[in-house]
Amino acid sequence: MSIELEYEQMLQDSSPYYDFPDLDEDTVATTFYTTGTEGPPKGVCFTHRQLVLHTLGVATALSGLNFMKIDTSKEVYMPLTPMFHANAWGQPYVATLSAIKQVYPGKYDVFTLLKLIKKEKVTITHCVPTILDILLLGVEMEKVDLSGLKMGIGGAALPKGLARRALNAGITCWSAYGLSETCPVVTMSDLKDYMMDWDTDRKMDVLQGQGMPIPLVQMEVMDEEGRILPHDGRSTGEIVLRAPWLTKGYTKDPGRTEQLWRNGWMHTGDLGNIDEEGYLHLTDRIKDVIKSGGEWISTLTLENLLSNYEAIAQVGVIGIADERWGERPLAVLVLKSEYKDKFSPEDVKQYLQQFVDNGTISKWAVPDRFDIVDQLPQTAAAKVDKKVLRKKYQAGK
Repeated sequence: MSIELEYEQMLQDSSPYYDFPDLDEDTVATTFYTTGTEGPPKGVCFTHRQLVLHTLGVATALSGLNFMKIDTSKEVYMPLTPMFHANAWGQPYVATLSAIKQVYPGKYDVFTLLKLIKKEKVTITHCVPTILDILLLGVEMEKVDLSGLKMGIGGAALPKGLARRALNAGITCWSAYGLSETCPVVTMSDLKDYMMDWDTDRKMDVLQGQGMPIPLVQMEVMDEEGRILPHDGRSTGEIVLRAPWLTKGYTKDPGRTEQLWRNGWMHTGDLGNIDEEGYLHLTDRIKDVIKSGGEWISTLTLENLLSNYEAIAQVGVIGIADERWGERPLAVLVLKSEYKDKFSPEDVKQYLQQFVDNGTISKWAVPDRFDIVDQLPQTAAAKVDKKVLRKKYQAGK
């Protein structure tokens, strides 16, 4: 394959000056497509004004984190989220605004990433849980110490088992929440003053959660009749949002745009509740929640519990048809190599029973079936593609 243009040569041949055109702030700056986890990808676009406001909101939130201090004069930033995935979560804009040194890996190979992190002394990054899992496998193989690395996690809930592995590798993780349609960051986890003296496990429980709205974001949970639910940590409904940077709609798709913006709120398609302190607790995607004999079962809760089981490397939970109960949960597992010959579904059920006993899940939530696979299907953004899983099992494969 012939190389038509070398990037470094292009830079050398270009003028160091550029006369930027005088654009209206409402000019569209970026357009990209959702990852299609739950259906066909949808085009979303953002204006220059929206990107600037999102950048200011995220930068303000990061600078005010209580549990972790960010010194822009010393940080080195390297994204582990692809640039095509929701503008790399807007973090390159934040790094540029803050004059932070930036490193772009080019090739997303785990050993290249580890080498760059050590060589360039990277201090802050972000990725989805799947990428963190892959990175930690490399850390364990290469015996690398990543002490001091700060990592924002989004795109999916951070399982406690994975968070613990990251902590053991010296990585400080915190979670954020958002969608492609929200530019994407709308909430960020942090510890309040009185939480700073808590033990590590209690702190991790907070930092794994979705956190509180960042500046300029209004967030509520709404029932099916459009009523705003109380912030009591129990009342669960659809998470709805208002913020100046949310996309105005889907490209050339007025029908789905109308569904997105109902009653003057952006409807996320996610279920959750907000507690008395203002923290968001995501319980599931509306399309992922399983209804079994009238009992609602959260796939996210099951995935989080199963990820903490010693034999399981990765997990995806979906609902499959059942003649008696309507749906039953199916756990599709990738096992750690040392457990492939000694895995017992009954041991896993016994493990889950403790969470039935303490009220974390109902007895109906324990899956009847565990399927072992070599790998789980993933979207382009490295999230478990449940759309593919459901299609596979609905076809009886």
